[in-house]
Amino acid sequence: MMAVDKPVGSVRPMHFIRALGMSALLAAAAVNVKAASLTVTHWGDGMYGVPFAVALEKGYFKEEKVDVTGFITSEGGGTSIRNAMASEIPYGEVALPAAIAAIKQGVDLTIVHGGVQSLADLMWVQLKTGNITGIKEMKGRTLGYSSPKSTTDVISTIALNRVGLLNEVQRKPVGSSSGMLTSLQQGAVDVGYMTEPSYSAKKAGLKIAFRASDVVPKETQTVGVVRTDYLKAHPEAIRGIIAARRKAVQYMAAHREEAAQIVAREYKMEPAIAASAINNVLDTDAKYWSEGGFDYPSMQEVLKGLVLVKAIPDGPFDWTKIVDESLLPVDLRTKK
Repeated sequence: MMAVDKPVGSVRPMHFIRALGMSALLAAAAVNVKAASLTVTHWGDGMYGVPFAVALEKGYFKEEKVDVTGFITSEGGGTSIRNAMASEIPYGEVALPAAIAAIKQGVDLTIVHGGVQSLADLMWVQLKTGNITGIKEMKGRTLGYSSPKSTTDVISTIALNRVGLLNEVQRKPVGSSSGMLTSLQQGAVDVGYMTEPSYSAKKAGLKIAFRASDVVPKETQTVGVVRTDYLKAHPEAIRGIIAARRKAVQYMAAHREEAAQIVAREYKMEPAIAASAINNVLDTDAKYWSEGGFDYPSMQEVLKGLVLVKAIPDGPFDWTKIVDESLLPVDLRTKK
């Protein structure tokens, strides 16, 4: 057999070859994730999904080598958790109360990033003929929230408790915003929750009864969660989702009008409505969308609400057992 001359410098030590092979395997693993939809609570009728819409259209997921094909919505609460855990990529941005409740019930998931950390988008509305001008006028009335252990469940509980009306107001789960409107129109509830952009789209026939921010301080609404076994097997996929979402949040802050155009296309709404919704939340709180970092004091307030709705027992709670910050960019990790 004829010997083949090797170019000068082509000889590689075996440890270098092994390292090269391992790098190739790791690179393959990072991209060897099936194309899939991601779960985002209230996708299409809430502001939680706006960064994901922008990240998809701007190609940020592709830049991070994660093949996202679209998004799965839900009416919130435990439904979002179940949808997320059953997906090809078992990840979702879900209500923090639902994530905590699921973990307490034995669901093996990990919280990996912060999501929406303000109540700038949340309000309770009534029909135009309503006469409620504040939460203190809710005595003897009926309030609609989305679903048990959801953000609207916890926030409405905290708000009513703080004004001394928790046992004086009947509360009903009404599902999605469309279900809430039906309940409102049929007189099943006196006020129902509403978030942007739904409010900007439908405010002509409605009137605000009270805003969440009137009673409840800044609180974390949503977080990113992933099934723990998947996180261990595909950390790069989750790191890519977090990075893509962060790019979108930064883009939206600098390009509100362009972001509104994207949201209008993804949510199938008028650009003016999308712009109104984005401006409303960012004008109220410029950091409405977290870039991924955690606001532990506002997360701690959510725990108090979960105790009130009896979703978890009172007592010490160790965030380090359910939160993994290692997927976050270094600058977003908590300074110990």
